[in-house]
Amino acid sequence: MFYFDPLYFVFALPPMLLGLWAQFRVKSAFRKYSQIPTQSGLNGAETARRLLARGGMPNVTVESAEGMLSDHYDPREKALRLSEDVYNLPSIASVGVAAHEAGHALQDKTGYVPLQLRSFMVPAVSIGSNIGPILFIAGLFLSRILGSLGTTLAWAGIMMFAATALFALITLPVEFDASRRAKELLVSQGILSSAEMVGVNAVLNAAALTYVAAAAQAIMQLVYYLTMMNRRD
Repeated sequence: MFYFDPLYFVFALPPMLLGLWAQFRVKSAFRKYSQIPTQSGLNGAETARRLLARGGMPNVTVESAEGMLSDHYDPREKALRLSEDVYNLPSIASVGVAAHEAGHALQDKTGYVPLQLRSFMVPAVSIGSNIGPILFIAGLFLSRILGSLGTTLAWAGIMMFAATALFALITLPVEFDASRRAKELLVSQGILSSAEMVGVNAVLNAAALTYVAAAAQAIMQLVYYLTMMNRRD
């Protein structure tokens, strides 16, 4: 059966383990530095509003959102949504995450191309990530019955999933740049001291690793699909 192909685990296991390690590092770093208060007394929401105001984006709303580490910037609604702990706590971790999301808002203002491209791809990726694998599996099995028609269906699934892999790759510079902006702003605006930035670096660098793991998972899955097609030729 395709689902039990041992080759799949050769491709899937390394990035999956990397993803688990990245998640562990994020939660560990966030937990640690959530317990260390900022010297300024600013919480995540106050930090975000200050950076947005000084960046010429006072009209971007800063809202509280449910869920742990559900923080994100919505370029369509010009809203920066912070998880409850990040929004409320005056901790080094909260300020670092909030500044990172403010970095995305500043990317939007300056027309940062990778962010624009990623936003443009969202509708296609939301479909491709779900439908692509289904089409590939269905086409792979139907090729035994339908011949070239099934093969065409499998290739269509691969192309749809390829958009997901491309999206994951484009996400990397977007996230790295947002973290870079956050770190520079926190220092230049005097919100955190150099000693406090050690904690911000730990949190944001761990978060960056999760995006690297996600990209690796998508790429390795795409390579596996291509390998399966070659094995059938």
